[in-house]
Amino acid sequence: MDTNITLHVEGMDCASCAMGITKNLQKNGMENVFVDYATGEATFLLKDKSKLQTIIDGIQGIGYKVVDSKYREEQEGKLSPIEKRFYFTLPFTVVLFFGHMFLPHDFTLNQPYIQLIICLPVFIIGILQFGKSAWGSLKTGVPNMDVLIFIGSASAFIYSIIGMVIYKDAHMVHSYMFFETNATIITLVLLGNVFEHRSVKQTTTAIRELTAIQVTKAKIVSLQFGKEVISDIDYKDIHVGAILQVNTGDKIAVDGEIISGEATIDESMITGESIPVEKTNSHKVIGGTIVVNGSLRMRAESVGNETVLAKIIELVKKAQQNKPNIQKLGDKISAIFVPAVLVISILTFVINYFFVHFDPAIALRESVMRSIAVMVISCPCAMGLATPTAVMVGIGRAAKKGILIKGGSTLEEFAKIKNIVFDKTGTLTTGNFKIKNITTYDGLKEDEVKDILFQLEQHSSHPIAKSIVAELSLSFEKGNKLVLKNIKEEKGLGVSGNDEMSNTYHIGSYKIASHLTLSNMHSVYVVKNNMLVATVDLEDEIKTNAKQLIVDLHKRGISTTLLSGDNQIKCEALAQKLSIDKVYSEQLPSQKLEVIDKLVKEEPTAMVGDGVNDAPALSKATVGISLSNATQIAIQSAQIILLKSNDLSILTDAQLISKHTLITIKQNLFWAFFYNIIAIPVAAMGLLSPAFGALTMALSDVIVIGNSIRLKTKKLS
Repeated sequence: MDTNITLHVEGMDCASCAMGITKNLQKNGMENVFVDYATGEATFLLKDKSKLQTIIDGIQGIGYKVVDSKYREEQEGKLSPIEKRFYFTLPFTVVLFFGHMFLPHDFTLNQPYIQLIICLPVFIIGILQFGKSAWGSLKTGVPNMDVLIFIGSASAFIYSIIGMVIYKDAHMVHSYMFFETNATIITLVLLGNVFEHRSVKQTTTAIRELTAIQVTKAKIVSLQFGKEVISDIDYKDIHVGAILQVNTGDKIAVDGEIISGEATIDESMITGESIPVEKTNSHKVIGGTIVVNGSLRMRAESVGNETVLAKIIELVKKAQQNKPNIQKLGDKISAIFVPAVLVISILTFVINYFFVHFDPAIALRESVMRSIAVMVISCPCAMGLATPTAVMVGIGRAAKKGILIKGGSTLEEFAKIKNIVFDKTGTLTTGNFKIKNITTYDGLKEDEVKDILFQLEQHSSHPIAKSIVAELSLSFEKGNKLVLKNIKEEKGLGVSGNDEMSNTYHIGSYKIASHLTLSNMHSVYVVKNNMLVATVDLEDEIKTNAKQLIVDLHKRGISTTLLSGDNQIKCEALAQKLSIDKVYSEQLPSQKLEVIDKLVKEEPTAMVGDGVNDAPALSKATVGISLSNATQIAIQSAQIILLKSNDLSILTDAQLISKHTLITIKQNLFWAFFYNIIAIPVAAMGLLSPAFGALTMALSDVIVIGNSIRLKTKKLS
């Protein structure tokens, strides 16, 4: 049986590292491999679980460390291995650097053997940090950035050793002493990795914040020796059917149903809906939401990975793994980057040694330093980080607003949308019907018609009946009501009953009045003793902010279309109210599919629907958007799910987040390419020292990540 495995891998610090591990896993027969060095996770499909340890050994054999989630939790808040190594090397590097820069050559600290002793611990850390990783990457055939760092720093170290052995003259030997260069390169790259490590954590806060919502403890109700006992239980140990007690201020641990009590519940962290909702007996509750007031008992129905929150977290994780098309360019360049830089570094050495400097001693020193500078200033990390960090922040920001976006490619596609198609009922409208008009015949009064409607529709489970009862119950006066008996509902026809005078009342669709009138345009027909006495016209309630949404979309140059199975008059009336551009009415699911296919061929088109009867059209659209409540997420048919389904304004937020994420990716890629295009020639010409090159390389990563983090709080317009 195929198993989806996620391993936590320490030691990845660039896109090439991730590619090396990916290649190693694929070589071992793994499928659906995704390795993200930003989150330190490797995900793949494993057919035979007995091979897992072999897979882990293979990853560790190429220079990385596989740790469990418990170890990662224990390390949270502590210094990471990279931070420990940086702080260890820092004092040695400071002593070497300042001794070399500010003290005379004959000072004790600047003696070759003293410098070697001070540099050696830093060089050993360099071997452990960069050497092992470099060697492992070479074994996979995908050389990573550590190859450049290690060759560069080791070249400075070996060059200094050779100079120390060959030259005994004090002045000459100091022309070959670059121990401080070795130490500075290693320490500054470690510093860059520390900055990168901390910054990348900022881009993955969405998952951590969602995970933090999960309850660690709950109160379970059980019977012991015939007495009811309430005790604490870890939420991971809650089983389906368990009875839980939840009081004011508590988080609800898992999804379930209220069996007693009532409470006001804040569901904003799951649905994005800011107003708390009232819940009572038989209502469903969602794990991770908070009881603001009241207390209740509930029966656990979905636990562990089956809860809504767990599925949302998994969806966000998978979304962050999905690569947009724009990333492919960066990935292709990253794959050939290290070999290309090594070639440029060798050319730099050859050109400088044979054609620029003619004094052999100066030529060797300058050629070595320039080729080292080329290696340490080059930065494939910035290109590797450009897209995934922006995608993580964009998807994270959307998730906090109740918008679930399935991946970077969806963000990219949605940012380019030119036309949005809306379903009608349940999408632009709430599905709650309001009485628009009542027409009476045969002297019947409107209040009498309302009385008949209220008495009969209470006995129907049809959505229209429920809406009518809900509306009339708010305004209908008590007392003097019609008393009906023998009430029965006939599916597809309506509801009937008799009063005390043996009058027969029947309400329903046109089918019950087709022999009494030719007009079939009304919503409900009221028949008394086989005579038509009233017709009722209903209108579907328009959702909050639907009008404003259409206005905002038009301002952004996005055209709008209504695509519905409802009749032409109703569709055109709604389209006129909302100023929708085009209308397709009375469409069957197969016809909707044809319309979407036609529109997609004309321009990038998104479809917004309920995710169930519109599933084929949602799948066919450039981007399918499902409006659904949190317990009915239409994951299969749509790429974007809006949890706050009654407020369409978050669709505007989704479009803006997509647009600005794409802008951020383009900015990041521009900086990454621009930096390398400028930095490498500058280093090759000897205008930058290796130490300064290492510092600028570290800062380039931080700039790219910082630009992505800016998306978290950036004002979207």
